[in-house]
Formats: sequence, structure tokens, C-alpha cells
Amino acid sequence: MPREGTGPDFIEALARGLEVITAFPAGRSTLSLTEVATATGLARPTARRILLTLAELGYVRTVDGAFALTPRVLDLGVAHVRSQGLWDLARPHMAQLCARTNESCSVAQLDGSDVVYVARVAVPKIVGLSVQIGTRFPALPTSLGKVLLAALPADELEDVLAQPTRSGLVARWQPDRAERDAALREVRARGWALTDEQLALGIRSVAAPLRDGTGRVVAALNVNTHAAETPLERLLGEHLPLLLATAGEISADLARRDAVPHITVAV
Repeated sequence: MPREGTGPDFIEALARGLEVITAFPAGRSTLSLTEVATATGLARPTARRILLTLAELGYVRTVDGAFALTPRVLDLGVAHVRSQGLWDLARPHMAQLCARTNESCSVAQLDGSDVVYVARVAVPKIVGLSVQIGTRFPALPTSLGKVLLAALPADELEDVLAQPTRSGLVARWQPDRAERDAALREVRARGWALTDEQLALGIRSVAAPLRDGTGRVVAALNVNTHAAETPLERLLGEHLPLLLATAGEISADLARRDAVPHITVAV
């Protein structure tokens, strides 16, 4: 159903347009007008006007009487990453980490109780879950999510985890509160997180925090492996030290960026 605002400044038309863009599911390149209207809960005439507006703006195109998103929608997500400068800073370090481990690595941030992948350098391997920029998973059973959740104050942590996941994936690990708190305490104590097939079978990864110039955790970096291919001993003994060093290098670059004074020139 379309989102409803609670304040006088809420723009319903904008909210509906974003609902239409996010109505396209994974694996479906096109949707009919009826399918868009059903997925969003909008009336067909309203859905049609929004789709035609998005088409005129270049975010949607028509294909044999149906509608498809265009690559321009990527600008909406990339704008967030670029605004932080995170991708430009992290990319060369991530590429080097992948070359040294021969494993894929990713950067993610929290969005509610989910992690959303905002940067990724992948190696060509068959894994159980497809991951791309914009992919979201429940945060708690991922190494990335554990790092990010462990950095939150206690009251904020409860608020975040109270939000329902929007990933559509049911994780294998469903801890009670005591088990969850113990796991996050361990992450805080050692400064990194491990997930061993807690999200899905065959997925094993380690993650470390990325910090800005104030020391605040702004994202997390992981190395992802297939459990049948990479033993836990190798992941922790060989890949983890490289991951921690890379996370430190990226954090140092973020700190240097934040230390540069921003000068406003009057014209």
C-alpha cells in the first residue's frame, strides 16, 4: 500500500512515485499497469499517470505494452554513496583486498533492521545468494549487520530491530534477546564479526567497521566466502587480518577527508 505521511510537509505524489519504482521485484524486468497498481495499492489511473511521468523523466520505459525500469534509477542509489565519497575512497582498497583473498568483498550500511549493500567488488564464483549494490538482507544474521548493530546505543538498537525487515529473506539464525545481546557484546569486544551460515547455507563471512574522522561507525566492510570452499580456519587466520588492515586503511582515508577544511567562497 502507498505510504501515508503524518506531517503537513509530506508530499504524497512523491511517495507514490517512489512506491512505483520499488514495486519492480527481483527477477522481473517488466510489469503491466495492472501489476504495478496491484503491487502499490494504487488505482490504475493513478499508477498510469505516475508511470508515464517516470517515463518522461527517463526512469521508466515501455516494452510491448508493459513497463520496465531504466538504468537511470541507479542514479537514485548511487547519489547516496557518492554524496559520502565512500565508494571512491573504498574502491581501490576493496579491489586490492579481493585480489589478495580471491574472495568478494562488500560495504553495507543500515536501513532499519536491514543492511543494504552500497559498494561491492566481486570475484566470479557461484554462491548461494545473489548480491548486488542495493541488495538488502536482515542485519542481525550477517557479519556486516552485526558490526553495524553493535555500534548502536542500546535504546537505538531496540528501535532499529523493532522495524520489520524489507528483504524478503528468512534467515536461518533466529536468536532470542539473550543470545543476540551476547553475540553483539562479543563483536564489540573483539572489533569484528563472523557469520557462519547464519544467514543462509553455504554463506560464511567476516566484517569490520569503517569509521569516519570522529570515530563513528559509518559502514561495514566484509569478505564473503562459500563455506564448502573456505574453511573457518582460513577465513579467520588468513582473510581476517587482511580485512582488518583494509578497514583501517579506508577509515584512515575517511578521517583524512573529514580533516580537510571546507571553505565557502563568497561571490
